[in-house]
Amino acid sequence: MTERLSYAATGVDIDATDAVKRRMADAVNSGDPRVLNQLGAFAPLVQGTFPGMNEPLLVIKTDEPGSKQKLAVELDRIEDLSHDLVNHTVNDVVMMGAHPMYVTDCIVCGTLDKDLVPRLVVGMADACKKQDCVLIGGETSVQPGVVTDGLFVLSATVVGVVDRAKAIDGSKIAAGDVVLSVASNGLHTNGYTLVRTQLERRPAFGEMDLEGERLLDVIMRPHTGYYPALREILGDESLHGLAHITGGGIVDNLERVVTGAVDAVVDLSSLRVPPVFKAIREEGNVEDDDMLRTFNLGVGLTMVCAPDAVDRLAAHVAASGLEVWQIGTITEGSGNVQLQGAVDWS
Repeated sequence: MTERLSYAATGVDIDATDAVKRRMADAVNSGDPRVLNQLGAFAPLVQGTFPGMNEPLLVIKTDEPGSKQKLAVELDRIEDLSHDLVNHTVNDVVMMGAHPMYVTDCIVCGTLDKDLVPRLVVGMADACKKQDCVLIGGETSVQPGVVTDGLFVLSATVVGVVDRAKAIDGSKIAAGDVVLSVASNGLHTNGYTLVRTQLERRPAFGEMDLEGERLLDVIMRPHTGYYPALREILGDESLHGLAHITGGGIVDNLERVVTGAVDAVVDLSSLRVPPVFKAIREEGNVEDDDMLRTFNLGVGLTMVCAPDAVDRLAAHVAASGLEVWQIGTITEGSGNVQLQGAVDWS
């Protein structure tokens, strides 16, 4: 006689999943009056009115934290990973001039970890508060045989809003504008497949001292969230472009906003490269071009500003504790990023 099967016996316990979701409810219940229903509905209902905006545009972005999540699980940096995901995705929305409002998450795991999953959600809710948006729901799915036990696939979607007249799409960038760098705090969420390979080859690399801090701790710093520093200048007529420096480095990401009849000329000698990137380059004998395409090299985002507003806008962002400095200029061209000089690795 064929053995009787149940869903729970094959790895999906609906009762256990529901119990975990109830534990997450307090974190997701934001209290935001614009959210009209509670966790448990088929989908969130949110108000679609935006006082003060003449032609509101929704800006929507879905992202994931990349292979950094494998290290985060191994090192028990679960809450930090939640901040990585929210901050990275919110940053992309902000690059369009938008103000983040709502976040939903998706967690797909092979087996349900009753402690880890709530930690992820609570961490994301906390990260949302710090970026002035709210976690309003999501999906937790258990898929044995699809996702390896002990691992999970994590993603989030952020919804922001911007008045059409204040959207930042690079169209106002003109010759004579200045390119400013706003510092990163390290790798953020890019380049981890390369770094994990280095750590697998020589685990002692992770214990390397970098100005009094262990390399492993440096590379696991959560991705910087830039919205609090930029919030008050979004829509400023002198802020012509924003580029979040993620995978592809300075060139690929700055080219996403430098379009039309202009080029961005970036002076590589002006980069202020943090020690962690120098250590990665030396440890793996990584070529300079590969470093520039893989990592941010200390440039978390770039701001393209009108020349007469550089000091004012730089001072505003710096007041939040972020380092800001000039790395380039805008010239007549054809939508490219030109690199001049050489990176100082000393």
